[in-house]
Amino acid sequence: MSSGRQGCSVALAALLAGGLAACAVGPRYAAPAAPAVGGYTTELALDEHFPVAGVATQTLDAQTPVGAHWWKEFASGKLDALVAVALAHNPTIGAAQATLEQARFEVKAAQGAFFPHVAANLGAEREHPSGAATGGNFGSQTYNVYTGQLAVGYNPDVFGINRLVTRAAEAQVDVAASQLAAARLAIAGNVVSTTVALAALNAELQATRKTMTEQERILKLTRARYTLGATDETPVLTQQSLLASTRASLAQLAQARDKALHLLATLTGEFPAQLDTARIPALDEMTLPATLPLSLPSQLVRQRPDIRAAEAQLRGANAQVGEAVARMYPILQVTADFGTQSNLTRTFFDPASRIWDIAAGLAAPLFEGGTLRAQKHAAEAAYRSVFANYQGTVLDAFRDVADVLRALQHDAEFLQAQTTARDTSQRALTLVTTRYQAGDVDLLPVLTNEIQYQNARIAWVQAAAQRYADTAGLYVALGGGEWPETTTSATHVRASAAATVD
Repeated sequence: MSSGRQGCSVALAALLAGGLAACAVGPRYAAPAAPAVGGYTTELALDEHFPVAGVATQTLDAQTPVGAHWWKEFASGKLDALVAVALAHNPTIGAAQATLEQARFEVKAAQGAFFPHVAANLGAEREHPSGAATGGNFGSQTYNVYTGQLAVGYNPDVFGINRLVTRAAEAQVDVAASQLAAARLAIAGNVVSTTVALAALNAELQATRKTMTEQERILKLTRARYTLGATDETPVLTQQSLLASTRASLAQLAQARDKALHLLATLTGEFPAQLDTARIPALDEMTLPATLPLSLPSQLVRQRPDIRAAEAQLRGANAQVGEAVARMYPILQVTADFGTQSNLTRTFFDPASRIWDIAAGLAAPLFEGGTLRAQKHAAEAAYRSVFANYQGTVLDAFRDVADVLRALQHDAEFLQAQTTARDTSQRALTLVTTRYQAGDVDLLPVLTNEIQYQNARIAWVQAAAQRYADTAGLYVALGGGEWPETTTSATHVRASAAATVD
């Protein structure tokens, strides 16, 4: 008879679970469509050329993919080594990796709800109840109770709440994976831009020191002419002012160089005193990539890690809406206990000492004072907020690409003009030097033209460095390449809850 009741209870629980399993609730998630735009900025074709005198022409190519190790396009072994050290030792990346690992474990924890929970209980008691427990003043006896019990509990996922909770946790895995990719991209981009800045500052320091040397020679000649009475003191004072200004700019350049060195050390996970400056390449030890990738707008939303993170947050918010809806429906619970209980240890395993029970329960919220409905509306508002943030992230990404494309175009024009100015200044210096060697002019015009050439050289270095930096900026704006360990970060944990929610 009891076995029949047990079988009926199990059958009832199975019937309830099977009959209601198709009642999954919550909104179906649909990924946002790619922006319906054909380009990033007006009047700029996808195969645009950026010709530069003296520098390899750069071409935009929509068919060229962005490589994961895009910094290798600069063809500098020293730069590659710096980026590799930064990716291996930067604390920001370490923190992002730990966050991703945490998110993966949280998914596994959420998936535990799909399985029965089993617990073992073992206890021993010695009791002496009052006689009042039997309804009278009779004496009572002391006795022992030994209990061993195995408890099993299972919550069938009738309305999909466990799946939705797991899906929200899986979305956080994708968020963390995308944030790790974003951290790697940002660190690599910062290392490249800082290295380029350091190379430019070192070249500027060299040219400024040369300028200061020539200005000191001019000052010496000017003072000699003033001593001989060939001029008044005005040229001397003017030259002293110019020399002082150059010394001040030299100190500022040195400070900027030192700050860049300290930043590069931090990016590579080192203390400033540990950075080996011999590992830093010069500007002429790097090559400007001739062909630049330009992903289509429809590809950008799948490449940029910040957009992928925002889209994953949107999926998580969608799952949380479904979770809030599911909490408004009944919850089915099945429990079972089996064990033994005896007053004597020697009879603990006797068949007569066995105890068991099985139960199925269905709990449905009837009145919650509007709490559940308010939580549902709050989740829907949170989803709209996340969606608006996603839209903002996409707009910012397109603006970044548009800015860097225009910067590359203007950099090419600016560098071409600075190249012309540098070459013209160099020819003028060559001519005046030839005339000085022939005795047609004195040394002063030579020194003056040398200073002009060094100033033109500094301007050219700044323009060239900006072009390198903006080239790196294009790779970063396009989202860099795919890291194999982040493209499938949550795929393996989504297998248990792959179906969409109706």
